[in-house]
Amino acid sequence: MLLRRSLLALLVAGTMSACSVGPDYVRPTTAIPDQYQGQTLLQSRVRNGLATADLSQWWTGFGDSQLTRLVALALQQNLDLAQAKARLQQAQAAVGAANAALLPSASVSGQAARAYQSVETPLGQVLNSRPGFDRDGHAYATDLNASWELDIFGGLRRGREAALADYQTSEAGVAAVQLAVAAQVADTYISIRGLQGRLRNACEQVQNQQALLDLSRRLLERGLLAQMQVKQMEASLAQFNAAIPALSTALEVAMNAMDVMLAAPPGTYAAELKGAQAIPQPPQFTDIGAPAQLLRRRPDVIAAERRLASANARIGVAVAEYYPKLSLSGLIGSATSVSSANLFSSGANQASGALGLRWRLFDFGRINAQIEQAKGQEAEMLAAYRLAALKATEDVENALSALTRREQQAAFLSQGVQSLSQARASTFAAYRRGTASMIDVLQADENVLRSTDAQIQARAEAARAAVLTFKALGGGWQPPSRSEGA
Repeated sequence: MLLRRSLLALLVAGTMSACSVGPDYVRPTTAIPDQYQGQTLLQSRVRNGLATADLSQWWTGFGDSQLTRLVALALQQNLDLAQAKARLQQAQAAVGAANAALLPSASVSGQAARAYQSVETPLGQVLNSRPGFDRDGHAYATDLNASWELDIFGGLRRGREAALADYQTSEAGVAAVQLAVAAQVADTYISIRGLQGRLRNACEQVQNQQALLDLSRRLLERGLLAQMQVKQMEASLAQFNAAIPALSTALEVAMNAMDVMLAAPPGTYAAELKGAQAIPQPPQFTDIGAPAQLLRRRPDVIAAERRLASANARIGVAVAEYYPKLSLSGLIGSATSVSSANLFSSGANQASGALGLRWRLFDFGRINAQIEQAKGQEAEMLAAYRLAALKATEDVENALSALTRREQQAAFLSQGVQSLSQARASTFAAYRRGTASMIDVLQADENVLRSTDAQIQARAEAARAAVLTFKALGGGWQPPSRSEGA
């Protein structure tokens, strides 16, 4: 009697409250600054001549049609992205299953059987002793079964919340992979162009050193140059020659990496990328937003926050095990063991209904452990989310610093190349006047080529830093609108 009253009180309380057990999700706050430290550095970078990039398609801001085409191909063909989309499909199916768990389920069954009774069994001997016994038997039945678990305390609704948050995590995961793929393609493309420029410059250096060595050997034969100087030039030529295989290997590795990102065998796009082109110039960043906006724009941070929401909902799933589970089931059908013609007659109709109860009344120890485990997982996800938010702002700060500093480095090196080129022109003019030797001219060429190699590296690194900045800013992705507790 006491158990019945307790159960009734629980049912009434659950029905009246119409809410779910467990904590309601509230988005946590994070301690982040109001603006980026590197924002002032970025403002000093804005100048005429730079294109403005749209964050949603930031790769088009580099003004390189081939880069734009390769990124578009990668977003269609990349296999990492295909895996992420498949995971999203699985998560969507899980949401459908969680929604279906809240609804009644029904099934239709039918049966037709024929039996031939043995007369040697005890039952057969008894039946055979009766007049008119027919050993052939028939049985027909059709049933409509329905069942419904009543989600009085919200355990199933919490499960649906968790499944929905998992789906949103996968959704953000797809965006994160898209961003990573686009950034990796752009980074690899810029590396290829930089390596091609350095390789071309290295070949020019080899030609220049070879000409310098040939001239030195002629001067040595005339007794106008020491043997030691010739050997030094031979060693310098060997160093320049040794740089070419290393640069060629790095270029082949980068091209193979590009092919794999485009889901193609190595060598597929080598011919298309073979012709050397200029390194793309980084575009401007007109509005990078505030760190608080970054938390709602970076896909990895969104995914971390949705994992936290899922863990919070699973606490409610665990807490719901404290309470009884009620289910309704019913059957409507007809059955006959005489003839199928009478299957749907009024005499063959049958029906039943049941109220089911499942209550883990003496299993609270395991339920307590499950709740504590769910709370521990939520605490882990909370720490992971806060760490993701901090790392996101760190990524932006580092990227902004790298972008501005690399561009400053490239600008200084450009000034150096310009000055050395002017010095080379003066040396060549002196050579034509007879006041300087060809060795002086070739050495001036060597200085220009060495500085040019450093300049090419700096330009490539500045463009790669711009790619890193776009990636750190989240690439302009915006999550779909949803309520805070979704």
